[in-house]
Amino acid sequence: MSNIDRTTRTRLGILDAAWDLVAEQGASASIAEIAAAAGITRQSVYVHFGSRGGLLMALLKRADERGQIFERFTVALSHKDPARRLEAALDAWLAFVPGIMPVARDLVRLRSTDDDVAAAWKDRMDELLGVWRQVARSLARDKALAEGWTQAEAADYIWTSSSVQTYDLLTSDRGWTHKRACRAVKHGVSRSILAP
Repeated sequence: MSNIDRTTRTRLGILDAAWDLVAEQGASASIAEIAAAAGITRQSVYVHFGSRGGLLMALLKRADERGQIFERFTVALSHKDPARRLEAALDAWLAFVPGIMPVARDLVRLRSTDDDVAAAWKDRMDELLGVWRQVARSLARDKALAEGWTQAEAADYIWTSSSVQTYDLLTSDRGWTHKRACRAVKHGVSRSILAP
């Protein structure tokens, strides 16, 4: 971190402190609590992020960066075999989900009552849906989509089947292991949308 400037270092420090606090207390943690956890003033948080919504948006993007999820998707999309491409993209996402689950669970819960949370969540989920659209488009290009599936429907199905909500229901509510949940999601998606 020695090669980054003070402003960037402060910004990353705020985001990392905010992640830890939100994972522990929930997304309703206040700006004052986040500032205290980062060892700065409330005003400094606003200087760096503009609003609570800006902070939440940056927080989710920071999680993406820390987990290198979009780099992993790029590698997955480079596979020539369509079935392997889909599996690799799902592997990348499902390996990432447990790390974001403590915060994601709370954001899902609060998004219907908190506009900042809803906007931050929508931003990240729209970007994720964009990845699944790329995957579906590549499958269609390679004539690997099962009959009756459009690209849009295939992307929607992957997005829904592999969502943090689905993963949480399987692992938390039903007590499935991570490995079992991943295997079931990948099998279900592949069997449903890939041409035999």
